[in-house]
Amino acid sequence: MDKYDLVVIGAGPGGYVAAIRGAQLGFKTALIEKRSTLGGTCLNVGCIPSKALLDSSEHYLKASKEFEVHGIKVGKLDIDFPRMIARKQEVVEQTVAGVHFLMEKNGITVLHGMGAFVDAHTIEVTSGKGKSQQVQAERVLIATGSEPASLPFIKLDGDRIITSTEALSLPSLPKSMAIIGGGVIGLELGSVYARLGTEVHVIEYQDAIIPTMDRTMGKELQRAMKKIGVKFHLSHGVKEAVNAGGKATVKADDKKGKEVTWEVDYCLVAVGRKPYTDGLGLDKAGVPLDDRGRVEVDGHLRTVHPHIYAIGDVVKGAMLAHKAEEEGICAVEHMAGQQPHLDHNLIPGVVYTWPEVAAVGRTEEQLKAEGVAYKTGSFPFKASGRARASMDTDGVVKVLAHAETDEILGVHICGPRAADMIAEAVVAMEYRASAEDVARMSHAHPTFTEAIKEAALAATGDRALHI
Repeated sequence: MDKYDLVVIGAGPGGYVAAIRGAQLGFKTALIEKRSTLGGTCLNVGCIPSKALLDSSEHYLKASKEFEVHGIKVGKLDIDFPRMIARKQEVVEQTVAGVHFLMEKNGITVLHGMGAFVDAHTIEVTSGKGKSQQVQAERVLIATGSEPASLPFIKLDGDRIITSTEALSLPSLPKSMAIIGGGVIGLELGSVYARLGTEVHVIEYQDAIIPTMDRTMGKELQRAMKKIGVKFHLSHGVKEAVNAGGKATVKADDKKGKEVTWEVDYCLVAVGRKPYTDGLGLDKAGVPLDDRGRVEVDGHLRTVHPHIYAIGDVVKGAMLAHKAEEEGICAVEHMAGQQPHLDHNLIPGVVYTWPEVAAVGRTEEQLKAEGVAYKTGSFPFKASGRARASMDTDGVVKVLAHAETDEILGVHICGPRAADMIAEAVVAMEYRASAEDVARMSHAHPTFTEAIKEAALAATGDRALHI
């Protein structure tokens, strides 16, 4: 039986990054992955392929709607949807190949197959062909991630009632699509298809899209997405979604209790994700789950066994690739006797629509609920010279600061390149900057990030300069 200092189960962003860090720290490391490729959901059927399609569809939208305004004539436009899907897959394959290279570079043993505990230190790896081997681990990191969730009365058939996995590889461009769920996954994929001409209906149970984020951001994004034709049905409770033979039928009750029906080419169920622990044999290792099926861990990401840790989507917290990465590094460094630092409040969340939405820290709704005295400052992108130059004037930056100390408590951005701009807010909050600190920093002109400076100025006494 092969023995390892560290065995990581799951090769998603959290798992493979943790394996690299373990190798850097001198651990003899093995990485177990059930797929034939590394990278997990994120690289194979999640973050990376969805961003490839988002970029392709955005190019098409700009060519069809904005190029002429810029003085660029392109003639008749057409969509080669199979080529778009093929290009997406090429991006995936290049990215996955890069992870395989990193494993070889760092001397990490990759074991393809389903990993399951035999006991707290022994893991059996069973390949798709039924062959198995056992490995012994001094330390174990569980990084098995998550899988698409559904509603108990909806049967996902992969044909007309689909998840994000199938939505990334449809055989042809659909004429219509209903999306159950107004969260990140539904809105990103809805954006892709709406830009390409699909009639998209977003059906959300709550009264706002991206309901876990600051409500201002949801309103701004909804306004922007309506411009590309997305139809929103809020406060609608879905009660049926079935394959109707070449079509999908979706039924819901609106907020007044009236039944509404949609006949569409596809129904995308995007109601979130759930931890993946099936077949892991946690009971044999004596590792308990909480009431939501997540592995229970302490503040250092340890389970009840001091040598078994768990990270990412399989534990509590936001289901984000970068959260899993940071937790993986922290867990492995803690195994090595170090004292790493990770503030979960400062892990940013991003929606890769256009405009993008990005946020870090507390929302205004959270501050109100917690009774925290705060002040707020906002700045719209329509007042930004850089945004006007690029025709990206939708959205706003919102800065929340403590009413007495002026410490920044949250930054929320709906606008162009928000996913990149949020890093400035993360740095500021990591070092407990005040709104005044950011307002005094020199921001290059003209840039989108000037909107952060202006919002910080607005939060420090209505001092915004360009509105």
